[in-house]
Amino acid sequence: MKIKIIGAGLAGCEAAYQLAEHGFKVELYESKTMQKNPIQKLDSFAELVCSNTLRSKSLKNAVGILKAEMQMFNSLIIEAAYQTCIPSDDALAVDRVKFSDYVTDKIQNHPNIEVIYKEVDAIDDVNDITLITTGPLTSEKMKSEIERLIGKQKLFYLDASAPIIAKDSIDFSYVYQASRHNQDQGDYICIPLNEAEFDAFVKQLKQAETVQTKDFEKEIYFKGCQPIEVMAKESKKILLHGPMSPNNLLKPDQTQPYAVVQLRQDDAIDTLYNFVGFQTNLKWPEQLRVLSQLPGMGDMKIVRYGVMHKNYYINSPKILNNKLQVMRRKNVYFAGQITGVEGYVESSMSGIIASLGIIASLTNQKLPKFPSTTVMGALHNYVTNEKIKHLKPMKANLGIMQKAFDEGNGESYFSKSKMELENYLNSIKGIIEFKNK
Repeated sequence: MKIKIIGAGLAGCEAAYQLAEHGFKVELYESKTMQKNPIQKLDSFAELVCSNTLRSKSLKNAVGILKAEMQMFNSLIIEAAYQTCIPSDDALAVDRVKFSDYVTDKIQNHPNIEVIYKEVDAIDDVNDITLITTGPLTSEKMKSEIERLIGKQKLFYLDASAPIIAKDSIDFSYVYQASRHNQDQGDYICIPLNEAEFDAFVKQLKQAETVQTKDFEKEIYFKGCQPIEVMAKESKKILLHGPMSPNNLLKPDQTQPYAVVQLRQDDAIDTLYNFVGFQTNLKWPEQLRVLSQLPGMGDMKIVRYGVMHKNYYINSPKILNNKLQVMRRKNVYFAGQITGVEGYVESSMSGIIASLGIIASLTNQKLPKFPSTTVMGALHNYVTNEKIKHLKPMKANLGIMQKAFDEGNGESYFSKSKMELENYLNSIKGIIEFKNK
């Protein structure tokens, strides 16, 4: 029986690699070389929106713990991230092009993976095992096919990305370098603002023209990606306690600005920087006009404007079981953001779990439930919790982990989750065994 995977994003590549590494033949379908969605720019696989998409590597928070847990499954995505990482304080930032090339090379040269450049518009849910990893921007044809398979139980959120600028267009006489977590490194370029400058900037954000979203039924923003102009309209405090917080970003004279805009390195050769937390739906001329009013940004060159897009999710708790298998279509599985896990790391994680589910099905075995005392388990059990009526997209966070872990700091969470995951890996040795590389 063939295993087909539709979509060579992070979840699709992770799942294909996991299956292939354990001896299963995989056909991986990708159509971006023929037609890209509004966000895609590269022809290579596992494309990231920005350099810091994979977020923190600290074992004191959920996404850092999640990465460490995924390494126990020999995750291709985490391996690629560490092979292509760039300086970024406690974040696992990567050179986006090198990261994508690394994953693509691994996939294309694996003997058990056949890459097929073709748009899939029909699913054979009887004869072939099919894993759908088309992501939150699935094509209209595939969207119709998904609706045929599961019904019209879908929901969406609006998502946005931040502008990227050329480093050589920054006036460094107005900015300085610092990091919130490591003052010795100074990995971020900081634009300081006094109170008057901050107020003027917020006023411009609130008055700037945005792209009309007429094709959307309503505007529901995922909290992790709220446009900067939406935050400005809600409250100045949101900005001062969020993307423009001055905390631990002292100027060279050791004084603290009223507000700070941070720029993060976006490529390995240190030529591109993105605005941290500045996802936006402003019209492109407005992005240039408003952001160029910041100190040191008068001659700013934007190499990629911020954009907004609709993210599709299926109502996974009513559709998928513990294997990420469609309950009424046993040959069909889902993984990635389309299942309601929010974030690239989380999407990659679901690719691992879907591969386990497929292997368990093919070997006629039951997949044990992941422990909710791990980040992987807590997040997976959340999106497949049949008691949830209306799924809300969820990123990795410590709040959804089992209450037994309430005491202690993040590092103690990891020591406990590692032990729990080691026990889980021992419990599934009859299905699949992972050997540390």
